[in-house]
Order: sequence, then structure tokens, then C-alpha cells
Amino acid sequence: MARSSRKDHPGPGGDALKVVAIGASAGGLDALEKFFAAMPAESGLVFVVIQHLSPDHKSMMASLLARHTRLPVIMVEDDMAIEPNRVYLIPPGAMMHMEGNHLRLTPKGPRSFVLPIDVFFQSLARNHNAECIGVILSGTGSDGTRGAVAINEAGGFLLAQDPEEAKFDGMPRSVIATGLVDAILPVEAMPERIVAHASRGAGDAPAGRVDKEGPGAGASLQPDAALRAILHLLHQLGGVNFEDYKPGTVLRRIERRMAVRQVGSLQAYLDILNVDRAEALILRHELLIPVTSFFRDVEAYAALASQVIEPLVAGREAGQTVRVWCAGVSTGEEAYSIAMLFLEAFDAVKRWPSLKLFATDVEAVNIEVAAAGSYPESIVAEISPERLERFFSRRGNRFVVKSELRQSIVFARHNLLSDPPFTKMDLVVCRNTLIYFRSHAQERVLRRLQYALIPKGHLFLGSSESLGELQRDFSTLNARHKVWQVQRASSLPLDLERAASSAARASGLVLSTAGRVSRGRRLADSAVDQGQAALMRDFGPPPAVLVNAAQEVVHSFGTVQPYLRIPEGQLSFELNRMLLEPLIPVASALLFKSAREGCRVSSDIVRLRTSAEDGREVGVFVRLTALPAGEVDGQRHSLLVFERQPGSERSDPVSTMDLGAETSERIEALEQELAALRENLQATIEELETSNEEMQATNEEMMASNEELQSSNEELQSVNEELNTVNAEYQEKIEILNRTNADLESLTRVVATSTVFVDDELNLLRFSAEAAEIFRLRDTDIGRPLEDFNHLLDYPGLIDDLRTTLDGETMLTREVPGAGGRYFVVRILPYRIPSTAARGAVLNFVDVTGLHDAVERLQDVVDALGEHIAVLDPGGTIVMVNRAWAQFAAENGDPQMIHSGPGANYLEVCTAGRGTEACDAYAQAALCGLNDVLEGRTERFALEYPCDSPTEQRWFVMHARRLGGSQPGVVVSHVAITEWRGRHG
Repeated sequence: MARSSRKDHPGPGGDALKVVAIGASAGGLDALEKFFAAMPAESGLVFVVIQHLSPDHKSMMASLLARHTRLPVIMVEDDMAIEPNRVYLIPPGAMMHMEGNHLRLTPKGPRSFVLPIDVFFQSLARNHNAECIGVILSGTGSDGTRGAVAINEAGGFLLAQDPEEAKFDGMPRSVIATGLVDAILPVEAMPERIVAHASRGAGDAPAGRVDKEGPGAGASLQPDAALRAILHLLHQLGGVNFEDYKPGTVLRRIERRMAVRQVGSLQAYLDILNVDRAEALILRHELLIPVTSFFRDVEAYAALASQVIEPLVAGREAGQTVRVWCAGVSTGEEAYSIAMLFLEAFDAVKRWPSLKLFATDVEAVNIEVAAAGSYPESIVAEISPERLERFFSRRGNRFVVKSELRQSIVFARHNLLSDPPFTKMDLVVCRNTLIYFRSHAQERVLRRLQYALIPKGHLFLGSSESLGELQRDFSTLNARHKVWQVQRASSLPLDLERAASSAARASGLVLSTAGRVSRGRRLADSAVDQGQAALMRDFGPPPAVLVNAAQEVVHSFGTVQPYLRIPEGQLSFELNRMLLEPLIPVASALLFKSAREGCRVSSDIVRLRTSAEDGREVGVFVRLTALPAGEVDGQRHSLLVFERQPGSERSDPVSTMDLGAETSERIEALEQELAALRENLQATIEELETSNEEMQATNEEMMASNEELQSSNEELQSVNEELNTVNAEYQEKIEILNRTNADLESLTRVVATSTVFVDDELNLLRFSAEAAEIFRLRDTDIGRPLEDFNHLLDYPGLIDDLRTTLDGETMLTREVPGAGGRYFVVRILPYRIPSTAARGAVLNFVDVTGLHDAVERLQDVVDALGEHIAVLDPGGTIVMVNRAWAQFAAENGDPQMIHSGPGANYLEVCTAGRGTEACDAYAQAALCGLNDVLEGRTERFALEYPCDSPTEQRWFVMHARRLGGSQPGVVVSHVAITEWRGRHG
């Protein structure tokens, strides 16, 4: 049932934050990528992803998911506050809990078997109630199943991935089997459904509003009337009157289903229930939600064991019976917990009384689950390893109750509010069931529980439950843990007395299966129909009873009061307890023979003593006939017919019939048959004892091996989950690397440059097709040392440069000649592989032969000119001169071109040329003019100046012109004009 309280955790805008918890394991990476690829970036939701991650490997989940969503993907740190429109990932080696709006981390045990999805789901349900949304994706095992129950109990929304599309369907199928999943969808369809649900608001359906657009609007009811109609429909469907339940609890569960079905009024939802019986069954199941666990509230169970169970067992001898009734056991965990405590107490005193534990619940589906005794592996968080080993067997990813524990419990369907209680109980357990009832219904149930107890019997209730007005009839053993001892017995509740007397007046006996606790389910109508057909065909309308294979009366035909009676004490439908004493052996023999041979058999006439309507004692002669009545659902039924013989009544006293005389012959035959069977049985027992000794020794060895294998299997399963997750991440990384490699190959082909990759030992790692021509490489050469290969370069220092680059981790560039007059620019670049110690180098060879030829051609052209020409860079440094410039420098005292060749700064040359006042003026003018051109203030500059030699006077014209383009500079030329000045004076 949904809790009665609700906590809201406001988000940035004041609204409660809605948290989507996503549990995934093996195969979950692909599902998560599809999920977040389809999720809008501004949904306003908080996403928390819980996976099974190996603590020994760094998770790559954040980087992998970030490629498929625009939402920020964050690896959680302890005490991290959540914000909407973000994805939070559980880190490796940690367990994660929700506390308010913060995520808490605790270390994960190195060898413990833990279920992180269950742990987080349960903490989320406690903190966010109806604002939480749970999603179960691909994975093996059953992690998330218990947590899903907690989310449903809190009123949250549950989705599971369609098992048909999941890579591993263990987790989705396990949570779907609970019957609590609101939607089973492909991953791509989940985001739209989640956003629609969140925008509508879980649990916020306006129950008081009538939907005029919905079906049935023409005959709509008021909300209260619609609610009563829903409860009446559920009462008809399953026999449970939910008007006895607290209205707030019932209405919240109805509103939750309205939110799931996306309807806005109780009238519209009632229309759905009237046409969709499956939805009615889902709603009924949610109202009877199975919320339980093993040893729920450990301290309370410890108090029960020490204060009730151990003293009770100590006072019982072997062979005596301990009777216990566990009411409202849901799927059986509570009943098995109580039984384990009793069996442990038996072992402690080395005395083993008979334990009869009656476990009941109103929901037949829950009883079937409990009777099967098969539970998911998540119970390891609730039961100690010692108890798991003793009371459970591992089968796949589930734990099954062993026969020692199972045979001590009888499971049955029983309605605490309407069915008769059990009697003569030493202990009655009814925990966390009364809290769902109204106060008057609680009192009615408590009186039934009191009636079921023997004097000084014990009652064990839930932590939030109390006795109310019945407190005066009990003494308190443990007030904190709700353990009481009855002091005053209770009479049969009046409502049960009225029900019994009403049924007796109607048909003479209560022989309907309604309210039975021995079988836990009603007889199918078809069995009654078959019985009536057989009766009418063979006998007309004589009185008869329909009996099942366990010889329990399940229906009566006609007036059977003269032959049957209601026994004292607890109501029982066993035929032998209801028949009159003289008829018991005859009826048993007839039914046995009829069932064995499948035929109709009749008895001799039996005389009975009964009372007539006027009170006189009369004798009645009757013949009993038994005949098969067919099978229904695999259960055999028989008819026992009472044929009253005409003219057999008389008023005189009737003598008692000697049944021994009439049956002596039959008994003798049976004794002879029994003696033969005993001889055969004795021989068989001796053979079995011999085989059993051998099997016992083998079994002990197998048990020891099985325990070791179970322990190893648990560890392997946990490791396997983690490895599957790591493998999925690596598969994703491999795909990324494949794409990167393809991009790199395409890039090298497009650029068409020669590239070689080597490791730190100069072994070949990769090369481009163009590099194969330089080094004459083949694909089979990968891994060989690069120095083993000949190449077309005139570069003897290649290997030395490679080692220098690797040691210094600096890039190196060389221009080297090659064969056939070719020239290459060689670049050597070191690199390191992140997160490793591995390193290497990349060699790139650019063919610059054409450029080199063009430069040489340009130099030849410049050298052919008679003028003195030099090229300056933007800083005034000489970068190129022609032959005439070099010759002039040699003739004027600078043969090595130290002051006027490439590398020298021409501005400094102009400054150094000062001497006389006239020279200083020309040098200053040249310097100013060059600066103007270099700095872009003018495009060109010219200056006529003298430059005398020791033997003659000389005049020159200096021209400077700015160079544009990507490499600016200045071209300076000096032209001799001495002859021209001489001619023109």
C-alpha cells in the first residue's frame, strides 16, 4: 500500500524535483545510449544511472554517454546535490543512496555480493515518494526487483525495457513478474512516456473533477458516487470490501493508476474499469500490494525470539505441537522468517516439537508465490549467509526454500475482515496490516486475533499498530516492538455467529467454499455443474454431497441434515468430521473404491438413529452410493449419495447395528493384503537402507562441493556483471578507435604526404602509401626497426635525429636532398599516449622539389642583374642578395659578407656608415627612408649618394620598395651612376 505521508523536495523553481532512477547492467550501455538520445535536453528531470561497475577498472561511461546526449553527464561525488536536466553516474566501487536532494556514497565491500540498484531505488522511494520514477533496462539477475516494489509502494512510476529487445532479459523479466510495472516499452519510447507522466504529475489527478470529454460523460457521477462504484466493482471482482480500508490510502492508489492511464476524473476511470477487466485486476493488486521482506525490523524479530519463541519452545516436549498463525503474510517472507526462528530454537534445545504455522493472505496470487518459496537473489541483503545456507537452495539466480522449512507452513487464502479466524494458536503474528484499515475494521480484526489465541498466547503486531480498546485484555511483554500476551479469552465475534446461523437456516449446513482456509481458492463452477448433471442422470434429486480428492465437502445437494452435522470448534469441511459416526467407515470405503476403479459403487443398507421434526427418535435406513464426478483443473471430484429406503421409519427404539460383524470379512481380506504388502515393503526397506547409506556418503560430499560451488558462483556472477559492463564500454571505445583510424587513413590519403609512425624503440608502427616509396616498405614490415630499411634520402643523421627528438621531446625540421634531384622537408614530432608510459615519434616528409627549383630559378634571375640587390625582412635583416651585391661587398672590405650579407641587419649598416658630416647626412637620410618603407608609411624611397673609393669618386642611386603578401619586406637596390653624372655634369 502507498504510504500515508509524502515528502516534497523543491527544485530550483519551487516545484518538487522528479528523479528518474535508471538501473542497468549487462547490455545496458546500448540501451542507455538510445534512452538519452531520445530524451529532450530541457525535460526538467534529474537522471541517476546505477550500474554494476568493476571497482578495478576506470569507468568510461561518462564520456561514452556524453556522445549521445546534450545533457551534462556527471560522475557522482559524495554529498553531491542534484540539479534538473543532468545525468548522474554511480562511480566504480561505491554504493549510492539518496538523502533529500543529495547523493551519498559509501564504499562497496571488496568481496560482498551487493545489489546497488535495489539499494538506491529503496532510498529514493523513502525520500521522494510519488515524485520518483524507476526504469529497469537490460541486465542479468534480479537486481532492482525489491527496489521496484518500494517505488510502487511510495506511489512512484515504474517502467521496464521490453525483454524481447533487451540484450539480457533477466532484470526486466524479474521486475515484470512482480506485476507492479506500469509500462513495458522499447527504450526509444520511454523518454516520451516519462516526460508525459512527469508533466502531468504523479498522484496529482484532480479526483474531484468530472471529465466532460471522457467516456460516459452523459451519465457522469459525482466523485464520491464514482469512488463508491469503483470499490463496489472491486468487491464483486475479488470479494474484498475496500470500504473497510482507509480512504486516503485507497484514493492515492486509484489516483496513481489514473495518472498511469492518463485520465483526469474518477468517472472516466470507472468507465475504463467497466470495459477493461485487466485494469481492474491491476488496481486490486496495487491496493493489496505485497510489501514485505525477510526479518523486516531485525530488532523486533530478535525480541520476539528471546521473549516468546525460546520460552515457548522450552516448555514443549517432542511430539507436542506449536501452533502459529501469520496473517497478511503477502508473498511469504514473514512466515518463513518466523518459521526459521522456531527451527533455530528447536536446534538450540535439542528438542523438536511439531510446528504448524498457518500463513494467510487475502490475495490468492500472493499465496501462490509464497507457497512456491522461490525468491530473487536480492534476499541476500536480508538474510544472513548462515541462514541462507541452511534454509535455502540456490537455483540459477533465485533462492528456493528447503523442504525442512517449507513443510512446517500451511499457506491459505483468508480474509481477516470476513472469514472465520483460526483457533488454539500459541502465537499470532499480524504486522503492518492493520495500518491500512479504518478504526472500526481494526477493532474487528483484533477481536478475531484475540479469539484465535489460547490462554496466555502471544500477539505480535507491527511497529505502527496498537491494541486500542483491547489493551485491557492483554499484558505488555515489549512495548517498543509490539509484543503482547493475552490475559482474557474472547468469545466468538457476533458477526461470525450471525453469519453461521444465517447459513444454517438457509441450507441446513454451511457447505460453500466461501471463507474456507484449507484450500485457499473457490471451487470452479464447472465442477458443481458436472456433479449436478451426474446426480440428475443417475438418481434424480436425492440428497448428496460433492467431495474433492482430499475428501472435503465442497458442495451439497438437497437436504443432507439427517446425515451430516457441524462439528464443534474450528469449522472444518472434512467429510469424516461432518458425517454421523456409523456412516464414516462405509463412506470412506465407498469413496476409495470409486476413485480407484473409476466406477459407481453402493453399500448395504445402514441403519441410523436420528430425530424427527416432532422430536421423536426414529430409525432411518439409508444406502450410500459413491460415483466419480469428473475432474476440474486436474482435481478429481466424487459424489456421495444418500438413498433413504422407503418404509424404514418406526417409533420403537432401534437397536444399534454391529458394524464389526458386517465388515469383518472385508477387514480380513484387507489384513491379508496388508500382510503381503508388509513383507514386500520390508524387503524393499532393507534394499533401500543399503542404498541409502551409500547415497548418504555421496550426498555429504556433494553438499560440501555444492556449498563451495554456490559461493564461487555468487562471486563469479558479480564479477561477470562487472565484466559485461566493462566489455560494453570497451566495445564502444573500439568503435570510436575504428572511426578515428578510418579518419586518419582518409586524412593521410587526402593530404598525400609521406608519414611514418615509430615507437620509442624506433620500430615501425604505421606508414602512409607515399612513405612506402621513400623507405620501400610493405605491410609485413610493421614492427621492424626503421634503421633496417634503406631510403631515398641523403640524410645519414636520420636515426640520430629521431633519438634526439624522443629524448628531448621537441620537434625538429630539416631540408634534405633525395635521389633524382628531389628535395624534402623532414619534420620529426614526438608524442605520448595518455594514461600510459608509451611514447613514439611521427616523421613527415614533404616533397619541396618544385619549390626548391623555383627558388633556385629566382636566384639565377636576380644574379643576372647588374644592380646590387638585397631583400630585407620586416625587421631590416638581410635575407637574400644577388651576385653583384656580394661582389661589391668583397671589393669594399667585406669578402665574407659578415656585415652586409644574409643575416646582417641593413639598418645597422647604414648607421655604421657615418663618418664626415656629409656622410652622416646621407646615412641618416637612408635610414629614415628605409624605416618609412619598412613601417608602411610609404611604398618606395630613392636616394642619390656618393660612395668614393680610394682611387676614384663614385655615385650611386639607392632604391627601396615595399613587398606585399604574406611575407612583407623590402627590396633594396643600388645602381652606379658615376658615368651618368660625368656626362651630365
